[in-house]
Amino acid sequence: MSKTDMIERNEPSGDEIANVVLNQFDGLPTKRKPLNRGEGVREWVPLSGIVASGRTGMKCLPQSKLSQAQGNVLHDWHAEILCLRTLNHFLLQEILAILSTPSIPSQYLQQRSPETITHDSFQPFELKSHIKLYMYCSEAPCGDASMELTMASQDDPTPWDLPPTSTSSSDNKPELPGRANFQLLGRVRRKPSRPDAPPTLSKSCSDKLATSQYTSILSSLTSLFISPQNMYLHSLILPETQYNETGFVRCFQTRLSTLRNKEQGIRESGYGFHELGVKTTGKEFIYSRRSETHNAKTEYVSSNISTSWVRGDGKTGGETLVNGALQGRKQFDVKGASRVCRRRGWKLGLEVLGAITAMQIGGKEIVEGISRGLEVDEYKNLKESDILRERRRAKEEVRECLGGWVRNEGDDGFGAGISKQ
Repeated sequence: MSKTDMIERNEPSGDEIANVVLNQFDGLPTKRKPLNRGEGVREWVPLSGIVASGRTGMKCLPQSKLSQAQGNVLHDWHAEILCLRTLNHFLLQEILAILSTPSIPSQYLQQRSPETITHDSFQPFELKSHIKLYMYCSEAPCGDASMELTMASQDDPTPWDLPPTSTSSSDNKPELPGRANFQLLGRVRRKPSRPDAPPTLSKSCSDKLATSQYTSILSSLTSLFISPQNMYLHSLILPETQYNETGFVRCFQTRLSTLRNKEQGIRESGYGFHELGVKTTGKEFIYSRRSETHNAKTEYVSSNISTSWVRGDGKTGGETLVNGALQGRKQFDVKGASRVCRRRGWKLGLEVLGAITAMQIGGKEIVEGISRGLEVDEYKNLKESDILRERRRAKEEVRECLGGWVRNEGDDGFGAGISKQ
């Protein structure tokens, strides 16, 4: 995205973007929304929306549970991350729609011209060039971007002690504070949690969004089919009460200064640093802890449900999740797997591969390369496939720039029989 694009006039305002997401959420059925428990107790939840997807949620999976997930349970269902996962699901479905009904053009994606496809920029599809991606968040992203807000909200701003983690000193891995140690600014942090909660190595939303400024908002799977060239967030939209300029600049600009100064322009592969803008809105989400419809005596408790909605779901469609799995199902039961979990995402990717293979989209060599990346025994081999080498390089560079990044491993050994699920 060029500097000209970043300052283009007639862009939608923060209020206009917020209205799109808030109005869409208002139309969802009651079962997908937090509860009013009565007697002055209300549930609250963060909301995020991007382009054609929307998500609510605020939890993550403890590191000790990853080995049980087997690709069926989401690791991180904080609203921002679930929003991005839903968008990736939508994009894969959009490719299938393009290929099944070529006479109906997509509003979002298009097939790339053969002359633009190269060894490092191999993806057969791309986001249409006139589209910009805005993310609305009803709460400041957890982690570095919201540390000033977190400190200001404490009765006692004394830094909390670090809780124990699952790593030992012999691992030589840095500690990852959650909300602890306020004086450590500009650091990679774990998802915040109660001091007595099981430790997680899932990184904060601030860190994941900062990483996406360099790697795009595409997942490994989706980046097999869609070029990252235009798949970067243009701006983040936050309520005025949730924006702290000092924290935002530090999180998304200052600590990435090495990458900002390193590259002039974008690599042939489409990866490179994209500055994240910010817009504020005076509107508050009705299920936040700051809604004008609630009184000062209201007690707020966090909602345990996450809601997924994407264009095409209609008024009653979408998913309701609890603890990273479908509501009403056991957490680690394959029947409880969300459509945006790793396993079902892989299955959808195989469907897309089948469609482009049948039509030879992108040419035989490209299709064979994507096939070698997807048709592997284990999920970890997909992420480590040769065709994704440029994506891995970009991830390594941004993580090195941020420093202290400990990988959240343990749920990448599944895969046998996935195409038969």
